[in-house]
Amino acid sequence: MLTKTPKPLPAPNSDFYNYADLLNPEERAIHQRVRTFMESKVAPIINKYWVEDAFPFELVPLVKELNLGGLGIQGYGCAGGNQLLVGLIGVEMARVDASFATFFGVHNFLAMGSIHVAGSEEQKQKWLPPMARMEKIGCFGLTEPLVGSGAGGGLTTTAKREGDTWVLNGQKRWIGNAPWCDISIIWAKDIDDDQVKGFIVENKNTPGFSVEKMQNKMALKVVQNGQITMKDCRVPDANHLASGAQSFRDTARVLRGTRYYVGWESTGCAMGAYEHALKYTQERLQFGKPIASFQLIQDLLAKMLANITACQGMVVRTAQLADEGKLTDQQAALSKAFCTAKARETVSWAREVLGGNGIIVDYNVARFFADAEALYSYEGTYQMQNLIVGKEITGFSAFV
Repeated sequence: MLTKTPKPLPAPNSDFYNYADLLNPEERAIHQRVRTFMESKVAPIINKYWVEDAFPFELVPLVKELNLGGLGIQGYGCAGGNQLLVGLIGVEMARVDASFATFFGVHNFLAMGSIHVAGSEEQKQKWLPPMARMEKIGCFGLTEPLVGSGAGGGLTTTAKREGDTWVLNGQKRWIGNAPWCDISIIWAKDIDDDQVKGFIVENKNTPGFSVEKMQNKMALKVVQNGQITMKDCRVPDANHLASGAQSFRDTARVLRGTRYYVGWESTGCAMGAYEHALKYTQERLQFGKPIASFQLIQDLLAKMLANITACQGMVVRTAQLADEGKLTDQQAALSKAFCTAKARETVSWAREVLGGNGIIVDYNVARFFADAEALYSYEGTYQMQNLIVGKEITGFSAFV
């Protein structure tokens, strides 16, 4: 009697509407190169580093070989590329590990992006090429111990012009990459005109600049966050982002791009959790059958995929608007708020599907479950994004 060969189960695929197919062949090759790197080099070791609250520095040389430094920035030795490619690369990183995507995003979009958006031509020529080669890694110092959502008008870090130098005093907190990177973009309030301005600080040779690594985080544990303290730090005027950083409006120009990038990251985070959860349900047996065959499990999986697909549609459109130069702060805010909230919901369902195993890091979903909490809050909280949108659609400001 012939035994019928079981039909192979479908492989987990969180790009249900094939958004990656929007890339051209050259872009698809880059996208595939990043996917291969993340799956072959990062995925096998990332749980260990997440548990140990450590960063896999041995991967940095391999990241350099990907030639992604300056992704989305044209010229200056940068990788360039359109915003759809930028977003889908962010998805591929976050789909394996949101911390790794955050490390790259802080360097590429916040640090390099600040210089590209607000720096002079001389500053771009000096700093962007080595940062694109990832010979110099950057961070972005805006949030303070007592100032988060109120950064627009309440920064306590100060800058005082003294001849050819600026003297910086204050603290920054939650600064990704800060404990080990080379360059910090510091935003401080000018004592003379009360305006927020940006400065390039060389971490390792600026007297009065120190960083303390933040301990005991429950999310994004691979990213090394630091509390920066500046005591009479003297920064040459050549490192003042004078071209386009004369008020918080200029800071917001940088944040517009990074804010909707978090929408991509959170979408990738949800995709990773969903794919691990789906694979688990195909293999986990209860009552003699794979739990993927149960109605309640399929209902949860379908809702997870719907959330992911809705987020993908929103972030793809933001990328198109960004490439057309039409993306507004309000559109970026809505994308960030919606995608991080849906990611939070999706990863909670993934954890639910795994039952007790959902809280064990070895099964991967627990990491995404925890990391989604940080994505929900950083780069502007859910509530602040909704108030930005609310002001735009009603004509009334609800900010206090």
